[in-house]
Amino acid sequence: MEETAIGNFEHFGLRPEILKGVHEAGFKVPSPIQEQAIPIILSGRDIIARAQTGTGKTAAFGLPAMHAVKHTGSVEVLVMLPTRELASQVSDELYRLGQYFNIRTAAVYGGQSIGRQVDLINRGAQVVAATPGRLLDHLRSKRLKKFAPSIVVLDEADEMLDMGFIEDIESIFEFLPKKRQTMLFSATMPREIQVLARNILTEPVTVDVTPKNLATAADVIHRYYVIGEKEREEALVRLIDTEAPSKSLIFCRTKKETEMLSNTLVSRGYQARALHGDMEQNQRNEVLAAFRKGQIYILIATDVAARGLDITDVSHVFNYHIPFEPGSYVHRIGRTGRAGKKGIAITLVTPLEFKELKRIMDFSGAPIMCEEIPTISQAKKQFYSDFAGKLMHEEIHEDAVEVFQSLTEDMDATQIACKAISMLLEKKLVAGPNRIGLSTREVADLLQRFRKQKAAYSQKTYKKSPQKRSRRDGL
Repeated sequence: MEETAIGNFEHFGLRPEILKGVHEAGFKVPSPIQEQAIPIILSGRDIIARAQTGTGKTAAFGLPAMHAVKHTGSVEVLVMLPTRELASQVSDELYRLGQYFNIRTAAVYGGQSIGRQVDLINRGAQVVAATPGRLLDHLRSKRLKKFAPSIVVLDEADEMLDMGFIEDIESIFEFLPKKRQTMLFSATMPREIQVLARNILTEPVTVDVTPKNLATAADVIHRYYVIGEKEREEALVRLIDTEAPSKSLIFCRTKKETEMLSNTLVSRGYQARALHGDMEQNQRNEVLAAFRKGQIYILIATDVAARGLDITDVSHVFNYHIPFEPGSYVHRIGRTGRAGKKGIAITLVTPLEFKELKRIMDFSGAPIMCEEIPTISQAKKQFYSDFAGKLMHEEIHEDAVEVFQSLTEDMDATQIACKAISMLLEKKLVAGPNRIGLSTREVADLLQRFRKQKAAYSQKTYKKSPQKRSRRDGL
């Protein structure tokens, strides 16, 4: 018998059938959250786990949960998630990992046939991945006949808080067995989630694998650019041209803005689509499939629409508007710089938004550096450099030689090359004003003026309040 190596999945003591699914999925070495959480869950303890999206959380709770399945004929594992997409993804992944242990899963969320969901559950699904709203509807209507999960998981708990699901979750727990193992996974732990944890968990073990500063993953570069309100669109286009993202997410504040920006970018020749809450589920699936396959490389979304999305290979995240809450910045930026790949986070701000930017820096600890938007000449130089690199590596089409020989009857080689390049450049020519936004020197001067004004205001207030001053100074 081979000696079990510490650091692989064998040392957890999982069932052979579960390990077969793990190996087939290509998992080699446990991630930090898996290494720490799996033994605790296997011991039967409740757990609070702080971990960001993309760290392997699904396997961290899914593998030990499925290991404990007894095949009683009823639902034994319940996973609650904030969005339809995430419920579907988790259901599919757990089925893939547990297929050799005869694990059957069901995804439960709005927008799908109620009858089909109930049928899948009542026919023997051991694992249910559900959004709170639809699950609560099923429970209140008493449609689920074989539903007594002994293991309950709340995944992306802070996202569910942001989406207003906490009351639904509290109501769901009234329908669940009192004797159960409960797990809570969350990237952040706001006060409301801490209160919820105290109410639903029993003597939980806490695991924390988040970076000390949530948004300062070593693989993400954070930058901000100061612009005028009317310069947002031109600033974004200029940055896309110079950054040349392979796949990017652009965050807007409103549904209408995502559509308007998408139409603008498409009209300028970019492969972009919008994603927002008013879209039908089949439309969302179509857009996400196109983004994952690389048929489009720019996805423009609201915070709500992007919640729970598990998308890989995102090179850039653009904050078209600064997020309202510092925690939203952490969630947005968590979509890039994954699995050892580099990522870039870019935020557009106006001078009036410095206060919000400071809050984000304080909350996240992210070293967000001020930079200047390239001038049109700098952008063209970068574009031509990228163009030359692509041209050097372009494979020659099988008909290219024949076409070239035909063209040489009327033009020399230099004319042919210049005309061909001109045709290509016309489709993607850098345009817009030469200068967009403030220079770093102008930003520094502006910040200095703000600090002086704040100091003068504080001094003025201090002089006007002698009684408060004397108490504060101990006089």
